[in-house]
Amino acid sequence: MKINSVSAAVVLDSRKEKTIIVSIKTNVGSFSASSPSGKSTGKHEVKSYKKSLDGDIKKIKEFSDYFSEEEFTCFDCLEKIEDVVKGHVGANTMFALESAVLKAIAHEKKKEVWQLINPEAKKSPRLVGNVIEGGKHSQTAPLGVYPKGHKPQSTECWGKKPDFQEFLLIAKDWNKLKKAKQEAEIILKKLDENFEAKKTDENAWMTSLNEKIVLDILYKLKEKFKLEIGLDIAASSFYKRKKYHYLNPKLDREENEQFDYISNLIKNYGIFYVEDAFNEEDFESFSKLLKKFPDRLIVGDDLTTTNLKRLEKALEKKSINSIIVKPNQIGSLLEVKKVCELAKKHNIKIVFSHRSGETEEDILADLCFGFEADFFKCGIDGKEREAKLKRLVEIEKKR
Repeated sequence: MKINSVSAAVVLDSRKEKTIIVSIKTNVGSFSASSPSGKSTGKHEVKSYKKSLDGDIKKIKEFSDYFSEEEFTCFDCLEKIEDVVKGHVGANTMFALESAVLKAIAHEKKKEVWQLINPEAKKSPRLVGNVIEGGKHSQTAPLGVYPKGHKPQSTECWGKKPDFQEFLLIAKDWNKLKKAKQEAEIILKKLDENFEAKKTDENAWMTSLNEKIVLDILYKLKEKFKLEIGLDIAASSFYKRKKYHYLNPKLDREENEQFDYISNLIKNYGIFYVEDAFNEEDFESFSKLLKKFPDRLIVGDDLTTTNLKRLEKALEKKSINSIIVKPNQIGSLLEVKKVCELAKKHNIKIVFSHRSGETEEDILADLCFGFEADFFKCGIDGKEREAKLKRLVEIEKKR
């Protein structure tokens, strides 16, 4: 397959904010792919755009002629693109460009995109559904927004939001993705019966309750539907000057107090999945938590940012047993491959994840399946999330 021209344009993500779509014209047809945008970003992520979105759009057009003599036949051929483009544009642009190229190669080869990565892939990921949000992913909830029948005794939390960023539900025994998707929709309807206001950045529920009251509610669902509870705490978002500054209710926790608080939540609610419980430089607290709870998923996202060197440090410190993979964090699908390979070598669970500002692009499902991830973290409502879940179901059905 040969690339004849490259162009880029602006599209809107699920937050109605601008992101990029890259289109290529090839000898086998025209293909395009868009990139999501993250709101809660780790400081070690590659910048979304070199200087600006408009700057990347102008820059990408300059590379059309560079590829006219090149032949692209496999996943590793992306190295030809990275040698020329990487460093001149941001991570979002690289992800969209490389995704469009993979679609073109797959079309020419009469294969699925995931087959370019691993034609023998068979493993279906477990779904991680984001159902309630706080932190940077949610607005401050209107006065008195709380689940029906769960009115708090005090009005202290009204007009606020949870400090934790995401509250997740994970089924214990969803073996088939189609069934998992159907179960997720049932659970969402059950939450519909309880909550009065939505939606957040990822089309989850908005609430003014604090994390402990939210966990009380989810714990009942856990028991009824045989679920696991997960948390994306995103602790770096409220960490400053060696303290964790909670707003709902308002209090400051020292680093050792944060450790004790998270430990108690894990024990009291049987929490299975804990993401970014500490600030993004505190490898030691992650390690301490993993040592205390070796049978839970201690997950790095802001800690590791899909970055090979950060993963190597986390392995050295024994900080995590699970890693979030977001391709547009690092701006290189070849780097994603290296991260996944190293994670598997050390028995680190892989969680492919969407971003808060998503598009209807569904290639993330192919990447998740091709790299044989253990989990797929996504919202369970909204057309942007639905596109990815449908693609996963389609892949499972075809393979």
